[in-house]
Amino acid sequence: MPSLLHHPLDPSSRLIRLMCAEYGVPLDMEEIKPWLRTAELLEINPAATLPILLGDSDQPIVGLLANIHTIEDLYTPSVVTGLIPAEPGARAEMWRMIEWVIGKLNDEVTRYVLEEKIVKRDQRGATPDPAVLRVAKANLNEHMLYFNWLFATRSWLTGDAMTLADFALAAHLSTLDYLGDIDWGKAGETRDWYSRIKSRPAFRTLLNDRVVAMPPQKGYADLDF
Repeated sequence: MPSLLHHPLDPSSRLIRLMCAEYGVPLDMEEIKPWLRTAELLEINPAATLPILLGDSDQPIVGLLANIHTIEDLYTPSVVTGLIPAEPGARAEMWRMIEWVIGKLNDEVTRYVLEEKIVKRDQRGATPDPAVLRVAKANLNEHMLYFNWLFATRSWLTGDAMTLADFALAAHLSTLDYLGDIDWGKAGETRDWYSRIKSRPAFRTLLNDRVVAMPPQKGYADLDF
């Protein structure tokens, strides 16, 4: 059984967990705090980033993209359609939206929220900066408008079929939802999409996640919000 070094609210780790759950790949989970930069973590990954997959080989699989391609190469079920489309145009749109989520959304919203609300808990005397959180919230509102526009004409993030891009977005929004940063009453079409993907069996382990001394916002684990 492969082992995954992860943090419960790290969106990249959540994406890999969703991918493995969808493909029926069991994981031995090891929770770590990458911002503490322990010697054990730095020995594996000097960048101190997650996720890290440890399998049968001596080579750890470090980073989100390396993990995605390794799981797709090794574990894609032969009897079902994988999460990466076969058609070039659909595959290109999937990667475009994954880049939007793990790049733009993360850089403008998620990483700031995690830094202020989670990482600073382990920094003596540090408290969340309201100004930073206000900017992140404003940025999130702009992203949600774009996602609503997409979901007004698409069943899933990139078209008529669910892809890895949907899991990427769900990983980030579920992290923000845990921390109470999404107003689902104003989320429109994105709320309808999230309700559907939240109901998938692969999502169940994420809904059971808990951070010590920081419970999720009310409704986080409810399928009907």
